[in-house]
Amino acid sequence: MSFGQSSSAPPASAKQVDYLQSLVRKAGFADFREARHPLGLTQRQAAGKFSRREASELIDQLLGNEDDDSPPPDSAPSVSTAAASVGSGPAADALRHVPDEMLAAELLRRGWRVSSPQRAAT
Repeated sequence: MSFGQSSSAPPASAKQVDYLQSLVRKAGFADFREARHPLGLTQRQAAGKFSRREASELIDQLLGNEDDDSPPPDSAPSVSTAAASVGSGPAADALRHVPDEMLAAELLRRGWRVSSPQRAAT
């Protein structure tokens, strides 16, 4: 791509960039510039400019969802398997602080079915 030309990919939404910023902070970096080399970001990305695909991939990376031996997308893991794989660590800590609505939206985007938890009868 020549200097001064913009990418032809659609830009990431403001919500995606805000979510990425929060994940980068949870990973221990002050901003995208500080995370540039450890996360392998380009200069453009270090300035906070991402395509939708790039933002989605970085979200997956920061949440620890990059598994080369993961099952194909059409075979969904069981909830207990997914819960067990979260475990503990920086990604799990970051997930605990994600608002329910944002987490549900991300799961829907990935093809999961999401419903509100059942309230116990008292």
